[in-house]
Amino acid sequence: MSKLHFGKLNFSNLRQIGRAIAIGILTGLVVSVFRSAIQHGLTLVIACFNFFHHQPIWLIPWVIGSVIIALLLGRMSQRNPNIKGSGIPQVEGQLTGQFDEQWWPVLWRKFVGGILGIGSGLFLGREGPSIQLGATIGQGIAEHNHVTKIERRVGIASGAAAGLSAAFNAPIASSMFILEEVYHNFSPLVWLSVFISAVVANGVSMTFFGLRPDLDLPHQVLFPANQYIHLIILGLLLGILGRVYQYVILHLGTWSRKIKWFKPSWYPVIPFLLVIPIAWYWPVTLGGGNNLIISLPKLPLSIPLLFGFLLLRFAFSMVSYGSEIPGGIFLPILTLGAVIGACYCATLVSFGFVPKEYLGNYAIYAMAGYFACISKAPFTAILLITEMVGSMTHLMPLAVVAVTAYVMNDILGGLPVYMAMFNNFIHRSPRKELTGITQMTVSIFAGSRLDGTLIKDFGWPTGSLVLGIYRGEEELVPHGETKLQVGDTLVIQLTGHHHLENQRLINQAAHQHEQPSQE
Repeated sequence: MSKLHFGKLNFSNLRQIGRAIAIGILTGLVVSVFRSAIQHGLTLVIACFNFFHHQPIWLIPWVIGSVIIALLLGRMSQRNPNIKGSGIPQVEGQLTGQFDEQWWPVLWRKFVGGILGIGSGLFLGREGPSIQLGATIGQGIAEHNHVTKIERRVGIASGAAAGLSAAFNAPIASSMFILEEVYHNFSPLVWLSVFISAVVANGVSMTFFGLRPDLDLPHQVLFPANQYIHLIILGLLLGILGRVYQYVILHLGTWSRKIKWFKPSWYPVIPFLLVIPIAWYWPVTLGGGNNLIISLPKLPLSIPLLFGFLLLRFAFSMVSYGSEIPGGIFLPILTLGAVIGACYCATLVSFGFVPKEYLGNYAIYAMAGYFACISKAPFTAILLITEMVGSMTHLMPLAVVAVTAYVMNDILGGLPVYMAMFNNFIHRSPRKELTGITQMTVSIFAGSRLDGTLIKDFGWPTGSLVLGIYRGEEELVPHGETKLQVGDTLVIQLTGHHHLENQRLINQAAHQHEQPSQE
């Protein structure tokens, strides 16, 4: 069996790493400007409404301007459906080969539309759009360099991770999210390129926003072990509420289109008008939710107030996302989780079960649990909150809440929300089948059909080719006599229209136990 020697330079890998650095730099710049513009927009909205309290007559031109912007955004989104929503489902579709788009028209429209929508105070997040912005940059750089289709896909994944990293200053969690939830590919070149782009973009973003954690939430450093039973109950509650969130967000399009006389291009008018009384009375709730999360420990410990914020955030988040303009659910999910945690803690405090000083802790843990069960990405949730809060002391309570919420949601039949969103999106769009080359990685489980099998003896689906085998620290060049073992990671090239079905068959062979023979 021949082996590849790591002492030799692999210039194709070096070129890919160079592209990953370029993608990280450019994405970091674009997303940092995007993020900064949204923050300044929200600051301007709050300042204007402080002025309107003294000069309410100025609300009239504000309403007129809001309607004009809403109609422009509605028209742009309906004419260019690839910019709708968060953009994560579209990126996932590109990486699985079921969908494709031109990078430049999406890039500038998503950039402008996201600033106008999110910066106006709607309950939308910048993180999903940042992922799509990064993906388009990665696609553009890859196409400019005339790379292979596989390298183009790695460029898209690298840009997506860089976009999320620049939006959240969380490079490790950003890389994990793209690999765990979006790309489902852990081959060494993919994760290395993704991680490099995320780290570089994070470095660029830090020059704009500094080293301060993105969610500098006041909290107790150590969580007492005798309160872990409350975390389990919180996780169960989050799993149930997460399933409710999934159901509502996935049915918004169906429900809204039952109103035949109200055109989809008019949808944004509703949230743009509703945000006016919200900005008037509760400006702390505006936007994705950063300000509200950080302010939770400073608010009065009032159960009616906190539950009111929960209902407001849930309802208006749905109205905002249902408008179908550029804007994501990533940060709004975290905000809802934080408010749920605050409501839960306030209830425990009212019964004398816990001291009020732990409200920040419950908000932090609930963010991870709510995101873990809705996205079905628990590792990403734990890493993300750890990086955003800037402390490693909460890994155990984060894991307890995240896993409990994940299992509860799974029992209730919850699916990964971004995958389900893509299925909804692709059913309303022309389906693009992949006819070129794609690549998958799969690890062999003990007792599976591939365990102990020679490559030549397995009936590989038509159009599949084993390119490489990673076994421990070694990378093996496969041939027919190569015997596969438990723990091997296979890199497989797939071609043709039926690559998704072939991918499913190979995954089954690598993971499922071989049926005992009947004698």
